[in-house]
Amino acid sequence: MSEARPRALFFGTPEIAVGALDALTERCDVALVLCQPDKPVGRAQKIEPGPVKRRALELGLAVHQPAKVRVPELAALLREARADVAVVFAYGRILTPEVLRAPRLGCVNLHASLLPRYRGAAPINWAIARGEKETGVCLMQMDEGLDTGPVLARRALPIGPDETAPELARRLAPLGAELVREELPRLLAGELSPVPQDDALATLAPILTRADGLVDWSRDAVDLHDLVRAMIPWPGAHTTLRGRALKLLTTRPVDAHGAPGEVLRADKAGVVVACGAGALELVTAQLEGRKALAGRELAAGRAITQGDLLGATA
Repeated sequence: MSEARPRALFFGTPEIAVGALDALTERCDVALVLCQPDKPVGRAQKIEPGPVKRRALELGLAVHQPAKVRVPELAALLREARADVAVVFAYGRILTPEVLRAPRLGCVNLHASLLPRYRGAAPINWAIARGEKETGVCLMQMDEGLDTGPVLARRALPIGPDETAPELARRLAPLGAELVREELPRLLAGELSPVPQDDALATLAPILTRADGLVDWSRDAVDLHDLVRAMIPWPGAHTTLRGRALKLLTTRPVDAHGAPGEVLRADKAGVVVACGAGALELVTAQLEGRKALAGRELAAGRAITQGDLLGATA
């Protein structure tokens, strides 16, 4: 008679968590998948399920989408599942102590940073925005703090100099799946030793706001290039051009100098804007109400001209 497989719960919503759900089904019987409620998507604002929900339904798994997690009914539902462990990856909600204690071994989180750095909601974005050269995914035991629990295992990878947040998320996703596939069985067997985080080394990665994407042209060109990569797709790195919003989509730091925000060049070779140190080539950008265009196309249509001052308030 074969040994019974462990029972697990899975919390997750976006694409980055799909591979981890697949890996969990290989190692455990998944009693329930919890996702955030379906949300409107795209210009038509059509209500659609998220990637984890779609995959869970394809796998024939039960799905629950609580509107609120801070209700006693949710903890009761999870206790009834009699799970050995819950795996959380980009669920997007803070779990209550009652929920954290519902599985026999509690809840473990896959966090997309090298903890204790970048605790919080947007670790991928802030690691890029702050010029980090390396990141990864940690498997950690969840406690009541914000990503403060002890680390059980980790995987690391380098961040490319031009890599955007969505591109990095796609490369981190398999690391989450690998941790579930290789390290979760060791956790269930009692073979992993939790390593407490050093709070003195902690940094935060708060939820993004529109203000986080505002370009300050007095900053170094490399810093602004990192900001552009980090703020894709939302809120987008943005500035103003003659009072209209201009979103920076793809950039390249170059060696040129001028007053911060001044358009040094706008011709068939492209658009170059001076920064506090160095300059930034606008490879692609998007004016408010217009489609995205290459810098040289914006220059050809005189949407941007040499001498313009980006970010001016008047």
